[in-house]
Order: sequence, then C-alpha cells, then structure tokens
Amino acid sequence: MAEVTIAALSQAGALTFGDGYRTRRSEHGRPGYRILRVADVANGRVDIDGPDFVSGEYERAIGPKLSQAGDVLLTTKGTVGRVAIFPAGVEQVVYSPQLCYFRVADPKTIHPRFLAYWFRSEAFVRQASHRANNTDMAAYINLGDIASLSLDLPGSSEQKAIAEVLGALDDKFAANAKAIRVADELSRAHFQSASADGHEVPLSVLARFVNGKAYTKDASGTGRVVIRIAELNSGIGGSTVRNDIEVPDDNTARPGDLLFAWSGSLTAARWYRPEAIVNQHIFKVIPAAARPMWLVNQAVHAKLDEFKAIAADKATTMGHIQRRHLDEAVRIPSDEGVKRLHGLMTGLWEAALAAEVENLKLIETRDELLPLLMSGKVRVKEAEKTVEGVL
Repeated sequence: MAEVTIAALSQAGALTFGDGYRTRRSEHGRPGYRILRVADVANGRVDIDGPDFVSGEYERAIGPKLSQAGDVLLTTKGTVGRVAIFPAGVEQVVYSPQLCYFRVADPKTIHPRFLAYWFRSEAFVRQASHRANNTDMAAYINLGDIASLSLDLPGSSEQKAIAEVLGALDDKFAANAKAIRVADELSRAHFQSASADGHEVPLSVLARFVNGKAYTKDASGTGRVVIRIAELNSGIGGSTVRNDIEVPDDNTARPGDLLFAWSGSLTAARWYRPEAIVNQHIFKVIPAAARPMWLVNQAVHAKLDEFKAIAADKATTMGHIQRRHLDEAVRIPSDEGVKRLHGLMTGLWEAALAAEVENLKLIETRDELLPLLMSGKVRVKEAEKTVEGVL
C-alpha cells in the first residue's frame, strides 16, 4: 500500500475536489439548477427533490460545483461523513457549501467507489474527528482539513476488487429499495382506484390502535430496542434505548406489524426490524377480524394528511391527534373489491417486507466487511465467499 494525501492526489491530477456554491438569495430562480444540500445525502443515496433552485444564468459562476455523474460526495457540516456517489441519468444539480465533491480523473490511481468506501472507514473517521471544528452551531471539516487526509492506497486492481465486493451489496440494497418503493406505490394506486367505487367506514372499525407505554424509563440498556418516533423515522442509532423488560404482546412489534406515531411527525410505517418494544406516542395497529393488514395500512395512510393538518393546528403543544380522530370516516374498497385485490395486495406487502428484511442483512454484512477489507485483515477472495452467501 502507498500512503498518499488528498492534496497529493489533487496535485498529481488524479482527482479534483471542492466545496459547493454559496448561493445568494437573489440568484434563486427557475429555470435553473436544483440545490443539493446535506439532508439530501444519506445512506449512500442522493435524494433530488429539494425545493430551491439557482437560476441557470449563473452557470458560469457556479462552474465545477455543478454535479457530474460519478462524483463522490461527502457531507462536511452538521453530520460530517455521510457519503454517496452522484448517480447517472438524473438532473444536474448545484452542490451546497456543506457538501464536498471529489471528481476522479485517473481511476487507475484512485477508484471512485473505493474512495467512497474509504470515507466510511475507521481511518477517515479517526482523522476527521481530530480535524473537525466544533462550534455552537454544528461540527464541520474544511477544505484544508480534507486536503490533509491521508489514505493507504492499495494497487489499482485491489481497489477495484474491494469496490466491487462492497458494491455488490450496495447495488442489491439499491435494487431492493426500488422494489420496495414500487410495491408500495402500486399498492397505493390499486387501493385508491378500488376505493373510488367503495364506501366509507370509521378508521377505528378497521383495527385496534394500541398505544405504547413509557418503556424508556429506567431502561436496562440491553435487550430489545424500544421504538420511539426517532427509531420509526430514522432506524436504530446511537441514542436508541434498549430494555430487558417483558411487555404485553400488544406492545411488542415484530416484522410486518404496522406502527403509527400519533404525535410529533405523525408517521405510519411497516416494522421490519427484529422484535422490539413499542414506546408511548406510537400505536401498534392491529387489524380487526377479517381485515387484512394491507387494507388497514392503506386506510391509515389515506388519513395521514388530514391527521397532520390537525396536529399542525396545535400551536401551544406538540402536534398530535386524539382518539376521537380515529373514529372519522375513511373511504375503502367494497367487500368485493377487497376480495378481488387481496392476493395482489398481500403479495406486494410481503414482497416489500422481505426486501426490507434482506436489506438489513446486506447493510450488516457490508459494515462488517468494510473495515476488514480496508485494513487488509480479510482478503477479497474471502469477502467474496461471504457476499455470495448473502446475495
């Protein structure tokens, strides 16, 4: 391996890097380029749906800070260290100042995907933590700090092999994520179409809405995850609470259960993680007899916008709905329509759930292999066998 800095790679012409464009409010406008911000980069994915644009007349001023397919992106302020590769075949955007882009010119010296994985490695985290500037607002790492980062680069073929092994897991994850999105969109479309000729029933007739309890109090720190709104929205993190306590079945979430946060962000989501404990402010939604889960899920989602509007009106307290709001009517398909759709909708629900569960294993495998491959503790051939067992 050869030790080299980002600055040296840049000076050698192997890559260019920089931060994003500092946009003035007067430069906003359409037609133009959408602004990509820190919040749009997460879990190796780029979300291109932000509301702000820079007018196209400033293209020359923006210069290289316009996106190119294959750019490696690193968040440098707030949450330092989120990484993604800008995808091909999507609209061109302008990077915000809190993003740093790395544009590889010589992939034989530094493979773009290897660089992206290096930014997730312990070597980067260690160096970044020593360089990060912490302010009252947020942590950040500047271009000078980034230039001084030091990489141990294996040869070109080894970089490519490591990138391909880890990339196979991420590619499968991305394919699953698309399949999940498509399955849920199809389910919603079929439900809405069939409901047009259906009838209205109170939401509370379709299911029991069982509120969780204050299971974070005196938590043991071990055992099952306690699902709060944060876990429902963002998954398991450093602040996640665990508890060994035994709880009723109605307060236990298992893969395939529907959970509904009735306070705060008002989120309804299919739980696909291992068995966990439902905390207060979240309903476990248990279908009534003969009511399929897919029907209950779609009915809850059909009411979400109304519920969010109700919660937004509570100016003096945290937004929430009350039990009585669950008695409001929701339009669902006729009994005949439910029977007709049942096979298709159940299949879509189960396919999405299976892909979500598989993605947990893919992430776990990638996160186990990444530090081992980067440090040389595991060779690519060994890692390939592990990956073959997962894919």
